[in-house]
Amino acid sequence: MRIAQVAPLYESVPPKTYGGTERVVYYLTEELVRRGEEVTLFASGDSVTRAELVPGCERSLRLSKSIDPLPCHFLMLEQVFKRAKDFDVIHFHVDYLHFPLSRRNASPHLTTLHGRLDLPDLPPLYQEFGDMPVISISDAQRRPLPFANWLGTVHHGLPENLFTFREQPEDYLVFLGRISPEKRVDRAIEIARRTGRRLKIAAKVDKVDRRYFNKTIKPLLDHPLIEYLGEVGQRDKNELLGGAAGLLFPIDWPEPFGLVMIEALACGTPVLAFRRGSVPEVIADGVSGFIVEEMEAAVAAVEKLVRLDRRRCRQEFERRFTAARMADDYMRFYARVMADKESARPPVPAPIPLKLAPFAGKAPV
Repeated sequence: MRIAQVAPLYESVPPKTYGGTERVVYYLTEELVRRGEEVTLFASGDSVTRAELVPGCERSLRLSKSIDPLPCHFLMLEQVFKRAKDFDVIHFHVDYLHFPLSRRNASPHLTTLHGRLDLPDLPPLYQEFGDMPVISISDAQRRPLPFANWLGTVHHGLPENLFTFREQPEDYLVFLGRISPEKRVDRAIEIARRTGRRLKIAAKVDKVDRRYFNKTIKPLLDHPLIEYLGEVGQRDKNELLGGAAGLLFPIDWPEPFGLVMIEALACGTPVLAFRRGSVPEVIADGVSGFIVEEMEAAVAAVEKLVRLDRRRCRQEFERRFTAARMADDYMRFYARVMADKESARPPVPAPIPLKLAPFAGKAPV
């Protein structure tokens, strides 16, 4: 199958440090290539892949300090649609940017929506573009837009051997991801302080969240139990998650998926999470972690968390969250949109037989 994967340009594929969407695109692309599919990846020029890479810009936009991300994305989409006939299916990961072009192009396509959908400007857009086939990354993600053209849900997956299972962890807790008001690292710090456990924080701070970090979070880091590491790469992430007694995921927003949760499970590390967004779909309460509603329950759950069976956490990952399972799911949806496009084509009319009248004149000399 000839498959185009169209990634956002904010980070490389895969990202050098933090980055969720581009990381998932990488895992999917490489798994499809491994299976022998013919994959073309539209992404930033500093991406690394076994697929054919078509650069949408020279470097990821975060590294290039681009002021306006739209020009590069529109130039990339122009490249995609110039080559649309080269592909059996086009898989978009760039939200709704391509919707007007896709509506006017006959190529089979689908879009995975990776972000939050509870924003007030989105319902009119998805009502207008109700013909666009979309995939959610959790059932919870789609609740604000029940009328969208949902094909189904595909949970994220990781390569099975990407993370190392650790049966015997150290005694610290970990918070990994991004520091912003909705991620609630302040809750993680409070949980650690109240339970007397060390907490390692590995997280990026976006420019938009710098003031929040300096004013609200930075003063909380000055405590002997708290260690702030900044952003970490894949090798450090593997060590950090694998050595942790538990991952704290105390979010306060409708998380569409939460990739770090399955990264932790791949290491055998259980997760303590607040019941928001996708959390109940990802964590098996009492098996791969605990799901809580408020702070007192979170503090009380820490001692139970560190006693969970880490092998069962790893088994949950292997059963539900591998890249192979993710690719299987997407291949089924690729086949579906291709079949839908084929059945929607108007039938080719049969040729009309040409009937010649008998010749009544004189034969030419």
